[in-house]
Amino acid sequence: QFKLIVENPDKLLASGLQVKAVVEYTPKCAEDLKDKLILVVDDDVVHIPVLGLIPYCDLEIETEVDFGEMIANSKLVTKHVSVSNRGTISGVFRISYDGVVLLNIKPVRGVVKPKCERKIRVDVCTDVPGVIKEMMKVELENRGSTEVWVKGVVVEQVLKVLGVNCGKALKCINFGPLYFGTSKTEQIYLYNESPECLDWVAVLEDNAIGGEVGTDLRGSTDAVLHDLSLKTEDVDVSTLILCAPNQGTLEPYEKSLITVCFSPEDFEVNDASPVQDYVMFLRFETAGKRGGCLQNLSGSHSRYVDLALKGSGFPVILTFKPGTVINFEDCYLGEQAQVACTMKNESEFLPVTFRFRKTAHFSISPARGQLKKKSEKEVMISFSPHQIGKFEMKQIIDIIGTGVDKNNVGVLKTKPFHQIYLTLHGVCKSKRTSIVFTINPGLTPLISNETGQFVVRSTGHLSETAPVAILKSTQTQIHTHRKNRNCEDDALIAFPNDRAASLRPSEWNKKYRTIFTKTVRYNYVDPEFAYTDSERLLREENKKHYLRFISHLRRRRLEREVSRRFYIYNNSVSLGIKPAEGLKSPNISIKDFPKEKPQPKMLPLDDNCMLTSRKLSAIVSKSTNKGVWSWLSPMPSSAQEKEDCSLTLTHKQLHQIFIGPSTIDFGDVCVYSTTTKELHIINNLSVHIWIEIEIEVAELQETSPLSQVVPPLTKTHIPVVFETIRAGMFKSSFSYKINNKHIGHVLVVAHAKPIELQLSRRELIVSPISGCLAGTEFRRTVRVCNPRNHPAGFTWKPLTEATKSAFTITPTRGFVEAYSDVECEVVWNPAYSAPDTGEFTLSVHKGNPINLKCLAKVTIDG
Repeated sequence: QFKLIVENPDKLLASGLQVKAVVEYTPKCAEDLKDKLILVVDDDVVHIPVLGLIPYCDLEIETEVDFGEMIANSKLVTKHVSVSNRGTISGVFRISYDGVVLLNIKPVRGVVKPKCERKIRVDVCTDVPGVIKEMMKVELENRGSTEVWVKGVVVEQVLKVLGVNCGKALKCINFGPLYFGTSKTEQIYLYNESPECLDWVAVLEDNAIGGEVGTDLRGSTDAVLHDLSLKTEDVDVSTLILCAPNQGTLEPYEKSLITVCFSPEDFEVNDASPVQDYVMFLRFETAGKRGGCLQNLSGSHSRYVDLALKGSGFPVILTFKPGTVINFEDCYLGEQAQVACTMKNESEFLPVTFRFRKTAHFSISPARGQLKKKSEKEVMISFSPHQIGKFEMKQIIDIIGTGVDKNNVGVLKTKPFHQIYLTLHGVCKSKRTSIVFTINPGLTPLISNETGQFVVRSTGHLSETAPVAILKSTQTQIHTHRKNRNCEDDALIAFPNDRAASLRPSEWNKKYRTIFTKTVRYNYVDPEFAYTDSERLLREENKKHYLRFISHLRRRRLEREVSRRFYIYNNSVSLGIKPAEGLKSPNISIKDFPKEKPQPKMLPLDDNCMLTSRKLSAIVSKSTNKGVWSWLSPMPSSAQEKEDCSLTLTHKQLHQIFIGPSTIDFGDVCVYSTTTKELHIINNLSVHIWIEIEIEVAELQETSPLSQVVPPLTKTHIPVVFETIRAGMFKSSFSYKINNKHIGHVLVVAHAKPIELQLSRRELIVSPISGCLAGTEFRRTVRVCNPRNHPAGFTWKPLTEATKSAFTITPTRGFVEAYSDVECEVVWNPAYSAPDTGEFTLSVHKGNPINLKCLAKVTIDG
């Protein structure tokens, strides 16, 4: 099959020349051939191998597809397996699979070009936890059948609460007894026991079964039921429990330290029972997965862990002997009265730390301390008045405890949380003093009596500075000299003993006169330091210069303002009339104001505020009760919408957006049919959100609209349309984005079934009706039912067309609407040698045929 074409030279081949030989290969069978050429060069022999190979394909495929660990979150996980062709021609592969776990394999057949590879997509739906170990058979051309194993493990996304000290799972935290107004913290670990990241948020279950808020569980059943009847639903328990942080993200197998703070409050439900017990549940949920509020939408379930919290609140009970009103004996200025007071802590569970505040005229020893439970302490209260009078003082006693810092929940601060008041009564009387006069030895003091002979001791105090006169001369005329009575100048009056203050620099235009005689007093002016007349005039001119400059600037500014206003009002529209000038204001009553509709209270979104199940239910009801928007804007258009839709939402905000159900189950649907389910969207936030849906599968391409801007507190829906032409189980998912940042997904499940019609019976017996004449036709009806959601066409045909049948069916063809039926009449015409049996085939368009056997029952009366 090899042919050599060559012209061997007869002469020697010169240097630089060549001889060309051509080998032709013409295969006659599908097998590889091998031969050789012999080249003789002078005395050397060279063997040249010649190979003839048939073109072939060499297909290879990976034998294992390992998905690893996956989370059971109803999401479609995709892996690819490669089919490579190392041959010289294209090869064909076919994949067959009939395992238990539903696998979406695309494509199931195809052609791989030479020296190329082709990716095969394998999808697994992670809706049910379990171990995946399935085998699919792959037929490779020239290789035969190959087994490819699909492996993986689907696990639940588990959240666990662990104790900090023990590291084991924690079900309950007992805070124990606390005083109202104090706080106590406990630390826990939140552990993500799963191979994927997890966004979580803490929700306080304030309406859970078994929860108690402010109930005395130590009382009788009747008393507890009576307390429950007195409770109001307006109690906000989010102030009792604080959690920091209350939202976050956990990496795979990561644990985060969380601080839980309990701060009991006195709700004053029952005055007879001061003790209040609390039992609440703190739920750590997956952010954005809320099934409780979408129960009517079905299909959504979140992964969560509950932590029970319990504690008790007690009031501070301190008793005082002799009482809260303490009377002191009367005393004089400089004396002291004391009263012993006994403080007793009536609490059986907690100690009390107290501190007396400082109060005028009273002192307490010790001013601070601690009382153990059911113990007492004696303090001494002293009354030391600093002035004469009757005193009624309120003594404040601060009760010290630990309180939480709202800005930093993990830090407790010592501060007063409660106050007790004592009333203290005391009287300070005046003591009479006798004035004893002594003989003046001859030196007259600054303050003396009229004659200067006797001086009263301890009745006067010397002043450190000389007094300066401040009276007007025209306001007194005592002892005024005659020549000074008519003085009209505005002179100041000098006291007799202010001579020490007169020898100081004073203004040249001020005059001083004595207090009695009104004589102009000598006032010394130092010429070395005082201004001369010319200097004073120069200073006055300098002041006037600056005053004129400032006045000139003000005048220019006012002129510019007048000019500017002139240009504003000098137009044909505005005449410069002042608005409402000369108009009287109407008399407005409160009744004239329209009643404003109360704005719905939005859930605070600050970092320290806890989400509660009751608040979430309240805002969900407000959103769901609001009118459903059937058509919304596909993209943000206004400035407010663009600003809102560009926000990055927190986990708590995402937890208030409900998009569901997370699994849309279409159930049994017929091929070639169109089925619609609603995807509900509830926006419980005070801002707009932008929802975008991304669909890749062909069966959901008719879904519309794929983008919507949802206003605040609004409920809407998107119709999800399912169409398929292939029968079988369908599982796929599509994703959506919130504000083009936060991604979620929805699982779509359907069981596509072929077009089918059912008969009410497979065998029909036709008998004559009583009272009919001979030769009358025998009639009977059969019902054709359509159990599918798509219309089906049918045609009746006899099973054997060779022999003429005595049976007829009407109508012979038609349509049966979805979930309805059609009555068909079967008639047997009696005749001589007419067959009493017959068979028909119900041909269903695009469906499987059904056979109907007919039998005529003839009775002959003897």
